[in-house]
Amino acid sequence: MTILQAVVLGLVQGLTEFLPISSTAHLRIVPALLGWHDAGAAFTAVLQLGTLAAVVGFFLRDLLGMAKATLDPQQRRGPEARRLLYMILGTFPIGIAGLLFKHSIEGPLRSPAVIATSLIVVGLLMALVERLAAHRRGIDDMTMRDALLIGLAQALALVPGVSRSGITLVAAMALGLRRDAAARFSFLLSVPAIGAAGIFELKDVLREPNLAGAPLFIGLLVAGISGYLSIAWLLKFLRTRTTMPFVVYRVAMGAALLLLIARGQL
Repeated sequence: MTILQAVVLGLVQGLTEFLPISSTAHLRIVPALLGWHDAGAAFTAVLQLGTLAAVVGFFLRDLLGMAKATLDPQQRRGPEARRLLYMILGTFPIGIAGLLFKHSIEGPLRSPAVIATSLIVVGLLMALVERLAAHRRGIDDMTMRDALLIGLAQALALVPGVSRSGITLVAAMALGLRRDAAARFSFLLSVPAIGAAGIFELKDVLREPNLAGAPLFIGLLVAGISGYLSIAWLLKFLRTRTTMPFVVYRVAMGAALLLLIARGQL
């Protein structure tokens, strides 16, 4: 892998990890369109450590507040301590599913046809939820049931094209959360999921001499910086606007990919 490829893939990872358009899909499709070899699911997972640094940095005060509240007996029943509990509970489904379906995730499910279909289906679901959901509840109004349901939805993101942020946004909005509150919990929920996936795959990437070293470091750095900017932008965007632009993008991209597949160009 060249330095240029690492920069491009890191930028793609950082910009798309937190936007509801599927980072895995873009990391699979962009190299294919540019005529590059697929870096693989392991490299994709490790690149997520860059975006993990971004989300931890952005929400550091929140994360420290949750940890402090959990350790303080007087605050353990408060909203911050509950939020940490919900993050842990919501992570179990994707962790179990990732171990059970590891080979499928790294193999057949990375096909362009699966990615294109997932982009369209989740995009249409997002449009439906956007139209029908109440969009009234805040993040402190969440219950344990909400966290589990959002966590179950997050497990679907193991299918490339679904988008972890996209499917958790859909689930949270369907449960009545405001768009910005849904995005905030989605970002917090990403911390244990992204961290576990990246660390689990790191050993395999370090064994590949063409992936480890400078390309990996640069990819992580670019992913971290662009990921931080992506989080800040999306939270601001969803305070006043809907997710419909992402719906249009997902459906258009999925349809374009299906057209390229039908023509034998992908």
